[in-house]
Amino acid sequence: MKYRRLGKSGLQLSELSFGAWITFAQQISNEIAEELMTIAYDSGANFFDNAEAYAEGRAEMVMGSILKKKGWPRDTFVVSSKVFWGGDRPNQEGLSRKHVIEACHAALRRLQVDYLDLYFCHRADPNTPIEETVRAMSDLIAQGKVLYWGTSEWSAAAILRAHAIARELHLVPPTMEQPQYNMFEREKVEREFLPLYEKLGLGTTVWSPLASGLLTGKYNEGDPGDTRISMPMYSWLRQEFEDDEARRQLGKVKQLAKVAGDLGVTLPKLALAWCLKNPNVSTVITGASKPEQVRENMEAGEVVDQLDDGVMKRIESILQM
Repeated sequence: MKYRRLGKSGLQLSELSFGAWITFAQQISNEIAEELMTIAYDSGANFFDNAEAYAEGRAEMVMGSILKKKGWPRDTFVVSSKVFWGGDRPNQEGLSRKHVIEACHAALRRLQVDYLDLYFCHRADPNTPIEETVRAMSDLIAQGKVLYWGTSEWSAAAILRAHAIARELHLVPPTMEQPQYNMFEREKVEREFLPLYEKLGLGTTVWSPLASGLLTGKYNEGDPGDTRISMPMYSWLRQEFEDDEARRQLGKVKQLAKVAGDLGVTLPKLALAWCLKNPNVSTVITGASKPEQVRENMEAGEVVDQLDDGVMKRIESILQM
């Protein structure tokens, strides 16, 4: 496992990390969750991603129980939470000072840790002034409850605004952004955020590197069953997989599988290594429901050196089809 700095901060994250979205407390048992986290940790992964919205907080409870049971030294892992969707009642969602701080306390209890290494604003909140959110995050950092804060799926303009406010008021600016990034979702990481890497030292903890499983090749012949698109709460994802764009993407996936075969690697490894090829990616958050998937994902870093200019041009020609 190799490690990368989170943007220009001094924090080092494993280039491949492990997240709880969809699987923990929903798709897999707690015992399997422990096995998957253990494989990731033993493979060198030191960042575990979570959020208050994942399984309505239960994903954090599962992860917290595992962290407590394993007893890994606190300085050997980084754990995150994200704040926005905490419930249906007023003040249970959004980025108001009240919800940001209460959600942090709740995440600490669920994860059974004394502080969050990373704390993300899960989405932008049009109903809360950015200054209010920046002040709340800065206060949590001053109290030692959060070490670094950032955003998830914010626009570059909003991130710049948060930085400007932080500088003006001598507060702590966001350090990182968590955008979706994969071969089919590239705009934010490769274009919109490009000026922010050098200007702000922005780090990125990218999610869905396998395009919700599309880039594993398992959907090439239709839904095999027992996947996230079969889960009732993710019916929106099934709809995305059934539109015309998804059909075009499946054609590209079959071509990408040939590239992987020529390199002697699996398609998931190729897709993850492609993300790692981008130097502005601090860590690639992987997810899995089976032990063999974690083992395979954690080996993707070994493929990066195989992606020379010729291979990258071949991949790009397929993606532009």
